[in-house]
Amino acid sequence: MIHPDDHRGWGLVNTAEGSGWVSLRFLTRQAGQWAGAIPPVAHCGGTEPFWSFEVTGETLSYDAMAGGARDYRITQSGPAQGRRDSFHMIAEGPQGAAIATLAARACSDGMSDRGYGLAVDFLLQGNDGWQHQTGCCSLSH
Repeated sequence: MIHPDDHRGWGLVNTAEGSGWVSLRFLTRQAGQWAGAIPPVAHCGGTEPFWSFEVTGETLSYDAMAGGARDYRITQSGPAQGRRDSFHMIAEGPQGAAIATLAARACSDGMSDRGYGLAVDFLLQGNDGWQHQTGCCSLSH
């Protein structure tokens, strides 16, 4: 994924478990790139408390150290209105709803030195209301 910086000719590129800035003159635009589709997110997670979710097809599988795994069916996903660098996923399951908003920007999980190119805000509905968690995402597991 490339997030163009129109003023300086640089793009933020996500690759494997990292991200970095490259000059756009060394890149070739791929067909369908930035066509408004959500990037193929595979894994998102955060720390304190530790949590993560995996995306496989239309399933979002959430896991936290406390509480165990929960599966949700993704019912909607797409870009923010008028934006090409911000996306959302809405999922539903027996425990309630889950909402993820993703932004194409540099992200750190706060514990490792890993850099990511997608940041996530994750809202999880439960018996005691909503939880708001933040973290980073990658395009691979």
